[in-house]
Amino acid sequence: MDLAYLLTPLLTWITVGPIKFLINSIKARKWAFNLVGNGGFPSNHSAVVSSMATLIALREGMGHPAFGVAVALCFIVIIDANSLRQHVGRQAAAINRLAKDATDHKWLRERMGHTVIEITGGLATGIAIGHLVFALFPR
Repeated sequence: MDLAYLLTPLLTWITVGPIKFLINSIKARKWAFNLVGNGGFPSNHSAVVSSMATLIALREGMGHPAFGVAVALCFIVIIDANSLRQHVGRQAAAINRLAKDATDHKWLRERMGHTVIEITGGLATGIAIGHLVFALFPR
């Protein structure tokens, strides 16, 4: 097995997480532990899937069936990150407003999903890391 395919998503996740944490902390002007995993720049999920698609394209070629599967997965993740999870966040905000006076209501997270800029940042980061892994671990 080629370990680059296992290393790429792990390296991407480990790289993007701290970047997102620092950017969110700078924007919030405090340590943003409460924002971990709830959107933000860059999109971690978009970075992971695009890094794999990039590595597959560089190693196997764009005509390889695995690249087609990787691109399809990218689209699914991006659509989910941009639209579905944003709708979930809007529903959470509406529920929070309706239940604001209830004593037993557990506050729901309203910051869900990613903007187009956050997804684009994730894609760019993932593509860069895919190229880096390809350069560092040639066959």
